[in-house]
This record gives sequence, structure tokens and C-alpha cells, in this order.
Amino acid sequence: MTDHPSHPDLPRPAPSPSSWWRESLELGRTLVLALLLATALQTVLFQPFTIPSSSMEPGLVTGDYIVVRKFAYGWSRASLPFHPPVGAGRLFGRDPARGDVVVFRLPRDPQQTWVKRVIGLPGDRIQVLGGLVFINGRPLPQRAEGLARDHDAPLREVLQIREAQPDGRTWVTYDGGSGQAGDDTGTYVVPAGHYFMMGDNRDNSLDSRWPRELGVGLLPAENIVGKAEMVVASWKPGAALWKPWTWLALQPGRFLRSVR
Repeated sequence: MTDHPSHPDLPRPAPSPSSWWRESLELGRTLVLALLLATALQTVLFQPFTIPSSSMEPGLVTGDYIVVRKFAYGWSRASLPFHPPVGAGRLFGRDPARGDVVVFRLPRDPQQTWVKRVIGLPGDRIQVLGGLVFINGRPLPQRAEGLARDHDAPLREVLQIREAQPDGRTWVTYDGGSGQAGDDTGTYVVPAGHYFMMGDNRDNSLDSRWPRELGVGLLPAENIVGKAEMVVASWKPGAALWKPWTWLALQPGRFLRSVR
């Protein structure tokens, strides 16, 4: 049997239009399925967000890329892309714990997603006096941990204060000094199905101390998106996907950090 040598110079037959069309349809179907799968995973399980402001310093800083656990508190229309009008309430709803860091849709503009810490639960009475947070008449224990420079505004000096929960969890807040807006408030009674939210950068956070027209107001449970779990990576402010020259503008030391 004689082997026939190949002839690379011979022209190859052009693909037929029907073959090209089938391959295009297959590619399109693969892309659509991949998009649907990614959307389903982000809706049900985990979703990434980028921190846009300094209100949760020092735990979260501008440019942090975090992962949010969507199923931590059940699902509502806030869990869905674009916040569609599909009804109220939460499916398999569970209450956040005091001290959880939560991503939610802003009540006055649900297309905006914000992140704050849960301070007051339904039925709680919350008041801030001299920068000290009182829950049902009792202050959250605090311990000063020295002066520091604001991560996003290095010329600003702040006092680091560690707050503690009865269950032993603690976190560090920033105090910009006495007499700041929000340091002294009236008493807020948290109604059923709502939460009182505060930023850790206490003098640089529009939160539940302000009415919803300016800040957050009392947050409805159905606006909750999920629990912030981890800082996966972090870029310096100004970095963006459409600016390739900023892709390596990383913030060292902020990778794979648990959100406390």
C-alpha cells in the first residue's frame, strides 16, 4: 500500500454558509447559557461589589472588591438584577445579627447599593450621645486604640475605637473628634421588619442617623442584598476596567481579607 503525500499548496474547500451559521448559533447559545449561569449564581449564591466610598473605614476602603453572600438572609427582589417589581417580603428570610456588615439597596433609590453595619434590630431603641452608641439604654463597650491616618484621606487624623458586642465580636471604628454631625441624636425605635445601619467611619457616613431623603433611614428587610464576607482584592481609587493602565494599581495587604 502506497502512502500519498499531502499537498499543502492545494486550495482547501471553503466552509459552507450553513456550516458557518451552525457554528455561530452554537457559539451564541454557549454565550447565552454562560450569561444565564453567571446571573443565576450572582442572584442566588454570591455577588461581587466594589466599595465606592470611605464610610466603612477602616474595615472596608474605597476600591475594595468584595464578595457578598446572597443566601445569608434569604432572597427578595433586592436580590434580583435591576430590582424588578415582583412583590414584597423575603423568601426563606433570616434576620441579620447585630454587627453584620450588610449590602443593601438604598430605600430612596434602589438602583444604588450601599454597605453599612447592622447596629439596631427590630424593637431596639438606638441613640448616639457624644459619639457613643446606646442600644436599649446600654452603651456599646468601647476601647480607644490610638490615633491613625484616614486611609482615603491621609491628612485627616482619626482616633481608632474598638466596639464590642456581647457575643464577643469586635470591630474598629473611626472617630474624627467631638461635636461632629451625628454624634448626638434623638432616640430611634426600630420597627418590625427594619434595621438601624451605621458606617464604621462614624463622622463620614450617611446612614440611619439621617432620614432616608439624605441618608438611609430605617432600612426595610426587603432591601437587603446579602452579607459582606470577604475582600477578594483591592485597587487604588481611580482604577477601572476600561483603564488598562490602572489594572496594576493594587492596594497591597487587602487581598483575601475576611469582613469583620
